[in-house]
Amino acid sequence: MSDAPSIFGEPIDQRALQQIENCLRDDRAVAGALMADHHLGYSMPIGGVVAYRDAISPSGVGFDIACGNKAARTELEVDFGIKYDLGRLMGDIRKQIAFGIGRSNAEPIDHDLFDDPLWSEIDKLVPGLQEKARAQLGTVGSGNHYVDLLVDEDGRLWAANHFGSRGFGHTVATTFLNLAAGRAPTERAKDEETPAVLDLGTETGDLYMEAMKLAGRYAYAGRDYVMDQVLRILGTKTTFEVHNHHNFAWEEDGLIVVRKGATPLTEDPAFIGGSMGDVSVIVRGTGEDIGALASAPHGAGRVMSRTQAAGKWMKQRVTRTAPDGTTYEKKIRVRNKATAAIDWDAVRADLDERGIVVLGAGADEAPGVYKSLEAVLSHHPNIEVLHRLEPLGVVMAGEDEFDPYKD
Repeated sequence: MSDAPSIFGEPIDQRALQQIENCLRDDRAVAGALMADHHLGYSMPIGGVVAYRDAISPSGVGFDIACGNKAARTELEVDFGIKYDLGRLMGDIRKQIAFGIGRSNAEPIDHDLFDDPLWSEIDKLVPGLQEKARAQLGTVGSGNHYVDLLVDEDGRLWAANHFGSRGFGHTVATTFLNLAAGRAPTERAKDEETPAVLDLGTETGDLYMEAMKLAGRYAYAGRDYVMDQVLRILGTKTTFEVHNHHNFAWEEDGLIVVRKGATPLTEDPAFIGGSMGDVSVIVRGTGEDIGALASAPHGAGRVMSRTQAAGKWMKQRVTRTAPDGTTYEKKIRVRNKATAAIDWDAVRADLDERGIVVLGAGADEAPGVYKSLEAVLSHHPNIEVLHRLEPLGVVMAGEDEFDPYKD
């Protein structure tokens, strides 16, 4: 069992603290930390960091393996012309890029990562997963995943995206959580608070490590593809790029450092996103660890759940028209807005007044469900902010689209 974790931020989420302390009870855990954007997660808290010796935790990495960000500074300056055309540009992004759960790319991408012999090993556990992964490469998904346009302090236009390894990573996580629990690979993973930890040097542990790394390559390829689409829509090129994971495990100083919703902090620049109404930042480390396991927050951190923000799900009967003209009733899932803490219409009106174009999204991603990013960063003295990026436009999946990815 390791020492107590280093904790950043106020107030401390006691449930997240209990989760990280539970992770550190494992004999293979060497050290842990909670970033200032921490909140309750699945088995390991979001904003949690745990260093293991000769072991790796699939529940620590989470279901959305290699979720992360790519950001690019473009050649364009934000002037009246771009602001006037912002609605059209965001509309084109929404039309040409695939958002939503289970979506396939309209133009499937060929990539050399699909030549990796590891796919044949994965196929033995989950037949057909490579085909699913090919179809989804370059799609954004839903939940808190997005494409943004932003402007920096010098008036330069930036583009950013946020998503991970999609259904491929989720299936890899499910498979190895099942194997760790002694279940069949293709069973539905159960919500368990006991951390799943696999020893390296074993067949299952080593295969998970390699599958996780492949999911990391997959996520990078997807974010690269989406960024290229955005740049074509904008008609520009990049002058500077930043690309980083925040749900992953890294080999550092002889240990395996698992970060769930935490950004590796080095001398290389990294992106940390705020809410749709808040700044995002480009950062780098100052070289001082200060008990943070060379880690930084990955965002602003939620202060309420999606259900609290947008309301409970309920069944509602709607009338549909069949192709032959006949009508029929169907039950669909919708949010009960009477139980919602966020008035999404009022939020949209405020964002419109500020000139921020938001397409898709909903109350569960409103600025009010997140902390202030500046407040979060103030608790991390080992972070140097290189650029502050103000939001211009955000595209996300639709308001009522269910997000099955737990982390």
